[in-house]
Amino acid sequence: MNRPPEWAVDRPPRVVIADDQALVRTGFRMILTADGAEVVGEAADGAEAIEAVRRTSPDVVLMDIRMPQMDGLEATRRLMAEESQETRVIILTTYDLDHYVYAALAAGASGFLLKDVTPEHLVAAVRLVRTGDALLAPSITRRLVERFARREEAGADTPHRDLSELTPRELEVLRLLATGLSNAELAERLTLSTTTVKTHVARILSKLGLRDRVQAVVLAYETGLISPGGHA
Repeated sequence: MNRPPEWAVDRPPRVVIADDQALVRTGFRMILTADGAEVVGEAADGAEAIEAVRRTSPDVVLMDIRMPQMDGLEATRRLMAEESQETRVIILTTYDLDHYVYAALAAGASGFLLKDVTPEHLVAAVRLVRTGDALLAPSITRRLVERFARREEAGADTPHRDLSELTPRELEVLRLLATGLSNAELAERLTLSTTTVKTHVARILSKLGLRDRVQAVVLAYETGLISPGGHA
C-alpha cells in the first residue's frame, strides 16, 4: 500500500470535487477551505474529473457516482487503472446502499459518503483517506459486499491465484479482517500484539497490491476466501 510521506501528511490536503451540481461543489468547497484544505479543481462529469486529477495530482477526489457523459464509477475505474495514480477516491452517493457503491469499491475507491454528510464528517473523511486508510469500517463494507457481490460461477470456490503469495497466517488474518474485525479484535482472536497484526495487514496489502482494508475485504469475497453471509 502506498502511503504519502510524513511531510505530505503535514500539509493541507489537496482535493478535487467532482459533482454535476454546482451548489454541491460550492458547498463542499466552502467546508473544506474553511478547514484549511486546498480545493485544486472542480469537475461536472467524469471526463472532467479525470482531466482535473491528471492536471493537479490531488490527494483526494470527492467523486459523485451519478454524472452525465461519464459517471463517477467509470472515472474511478480509469483513474485507478493508471499505475502511477496515488490519488484516493471517495464516492459521493445519495443512498447508503446504492448498488453502484460495491462496484466503485471494487474499482479502487477508498470509501463513500452520503451527500448529506455533516461538515465535520466530510473534513474527517478527507483527512483519513488522505493518509492511506480506508474510510469505511470493514463491517460496513462487508454488508455492502454481501448484498452486491456477484462472484463468477467458474472457480467461485477457489481463491484467486494472487492469494498464493500469502503465508497461512496472512490468509488467516485476511479471512478474519474480511468479517469486519478491527486490529484490536484481530490481536485478541489470534493472541498477537496489535503491532504484529498491523504488520501482517501491511504485508497483505503490499503483496496483493491493495490500497487499503476496504479493498482487502472486497478481494476476500471476490476470490471466495470468504462467502457472503459467512463468518470466520
